[in-house]
Amino acid sequence: MSAGIDKQLVHRRFRRALPTYAGHAEVQRRMAARLVAMIESAGAAPPIGRVFEFGCGSAMLTSMLFERHSAEAFYANDLVAESRAFVEQAVAGRPVGRLEFLPGDVERLDPLPGNLDLALSNATLQWLHEPARFFERLAGSVKPGGLVAFSTFGAENMREIATLAEASLSYRSLGEIAALAGAAFEVIVIEEEIVRQEFDSPEAVLRHIRATGVNGVARRAWTRSHYLDFLQRYRAAHPAGSGVALTWHPVYCCFRRKKS
Repeated sequence: MSAGIDKQLVHRRFRRALPTYAGHAEVQRRMAARLVAMIESAGAAPPIGRVFEFGCGSAMLTSMLFERHSAEAFYANDLVAESRAFVEQAVAGRPVGRLEFLPGDVERLDPLPGNLDLALSNATLQWLHEPARFFERLAGSVKPGGLVAFSTFGAENMREIATLAEASLSYRSLGEIAALAGAAFEVIVIEEEIVRQEFDSPEAVLRHIRATGVNGVARRAWTRSHYLDFLQRYRAAHPAGSGVALTWHPVYCCFRRKKS
């Protein structure tokens, strides 16, 4: 079944995972690289101007962006205030004229940075309560011709966990994601892929999830018997090679702000 988003729980899980995230989030790293390529294909060229990244986390996307691009101003947001240190490290020595870190829930951030040339986010949209309302607000902050590029996940994401643990996010369809463009944006591209990771064991899957903080919907503490039952069912239901599989369903999207 689908579980509601408890942002306090999301905060705790991602705060705990900040030191380990970059070393384990292979799929999210792949997604960040694809986002940068998508932005470039859409016509972004240095200097970009004013950039806003929400859900910057350990600054994986931040680092990739500013390895290749410059900005007059960079506004970085994350639910976890400790993310600031990762962002500062990522832009140190990079061609960024001004850095401002905006901690907290981006859905409550008021006002959003304005006059933006680019807004971007990697693997964050699925944590928003009201993404349509957020994109309506974001439309007022992006310049005509400016870009919004983001990645999220589709319905097949972590399906092994969803079916066995009986808790998952309610992921949106491609149509629902494209509809976020509303009347203010045109959809330049929307793409999806399925990525299958293999792990030595179900225990390794759970360690990976803990290290990346992506278990922000599971509130219930497992008993030992429930844990052992989960491991057994996972091995039986999702074998891959000599271990087990975990499925990811990345979705990539780029919008352009309409000029009229």
